[in-house]
Amino acid sequence: MKFSVVVNEGPYTHQASDSAYYFTRAVLSQGHEVMRVFFYHDGVNNGTRLTTPPQDDRNITNRWSDLGKEHNLDLVVCVAAAQRRGIVDEDEQKRNSKDTNNIADGFRISGLGQLIEAGIQSDRLVAFGD
Repeated sequence: MKFSVVVNEGPYTHQASDSAYYFTRAVLSQGHEVMRVFFYHDGVNNGTRLTTPPQDDRNITNRWSDLGKEHNLDLVVCVAAAQRRGIVDEDEQKRNSKDTNNIADGFRISGLGQLIEAGIQSDRLVAFGD
């Protein structure tokens, strides 16, 4: 079965990101395909490389990055939601004349069309958070 996942809440403020991560891991371990993980609303905060949790806490961004690398996942951050929250990749950095970018390894910024495509092409689209 082909799944896509939507994460609507940020890390450390809501259980949604952790639940989405563990769901995605479980789906992959059962041999299913994950077409895309789409980070929307405050969920885009999962995609910043600047989070630095305490050493004794989990690093949710790194978990997503590692899972993405391990399974060649498409980790997409919504461009409009990201811009509102100060998350930019190199292209958005140049386009908006910012002095740096902060997108985490393995994530990419794109538009809502990626979410629509995931919903159409997947057997199940599972959302976490409001």
